[in-house]
Amino acid sequence: MISVIKHALMITTFVAVMMLVIEYLNVLSRGKWQDRLANRPWGQYLAAGLLGATPGCLGAFAVVSMYAHRRLSLGAVVAAMIATSGDESFVLFALVPRTAFLLTALLFLIGTGAGALTDLLLKHRLTGKLSCCQDMVLHEEDHCICFDLKQLPVQWRNCSPTRGILTVALLLFLFALIFGQVGPVQWNWIRITLLASTAVAVFIVATVPDHFLEDHLWKHVVREHVPRVFAWTFGALLVMHFLVDRWQLADAIRSGKWLVLGMAGLVGIIPESGPHLIFTTLYAKDLAPFSVLLTSSIVQDGHGMLPMLAHSRWAFLIVKLINLLVGLAVGALLMASGN
Repeated sequence: MISVIKHALMITTFVAVMMLVIEYLNVLSRGKWQDRLANRPWGQYLAAGLLGATPGCLGAFAVVSMYAHRRLSLGAVVAAMIATSGDESFVLFALVPRTAFLLTALLFLIGTGAGALTDLLLKHRLTGKLSCCQDMVLHEEDHCICFDLKQLPVQWRNCSPTRGILTVALLLFLFALIFGQVGPVQWNWIRITLLASTAVAVFIVATVPDHFLEDHLWKHVVREHVPRVFAWTFGALLVMHFLVDRWQLADAIRSGKWLVLGMAGLVGIIPESGPHLIFTTLYAKDLAPFSVLLTSSIVQDGHGMLPMLAHSRWAFLIVKLINLLVGLAVGALLMASGN
């Protein structure tokens, strides 16, 4: 139970930090950098695919955060979730590194194509309906000087409760990361990324003016998004914790390769990293063909889609359904060809 809480806190905090940084960059640039991204569909698919292809779930979390603010299309989310393998990518690179590189490249290509096809068929109409109902708010009458060295002493002498709470909360999370209480136990790129992004968030909270802090960070990110992200993430992780401990999934994977392929697709729907390791291990031990591994990797996204539950349950289901169909179709074609 403690591990579930820590994992939920880690995911929620990273999502909040990403949203905070995106909000900060959006205000600094008056939204121009995200408008350029939003106006270039293929740029969206490539960027989302690259973020998804990075090992772990951090890139997928970033894509969901941007989609929630209507800066990426639903197709871009599909591209990222197909490209990502979650924590299984680390296991693959450890067990079969050559296959892991090939798989990552294939997932990126399949994800980019599937994302473009999704938007082509849906005409971008679902993005507005299924993404966050409140877009990033830019007040045209306000010009935010987000870092004013002369105002820093004044801001901290008259420190608002919001600034104090956010700074203390982020510093506690930062120290928890440093001392290994949350996040990866070993020092790796995920832990360094979490530390760096949290440190940037501390800087932002400590230096931005009160208006930005209250309207953009506290009211929008913290009060509106963080409670829902944590509730859905913790709930999903808790359910998976009990279900996975009681399911004997390995016993259901011994009746033939086509059944294994179907199981790989269905198990991929679970928003959890653990169950998919079965198919990774089966492939590494030559007990399952590459088509099973590819299907599992296309459909599953580790914890990448958990934050989407807080933003839109319909978007979560639609992306999962698209990825399931793509995974089963590609896997079946590959298996029929003998792979």
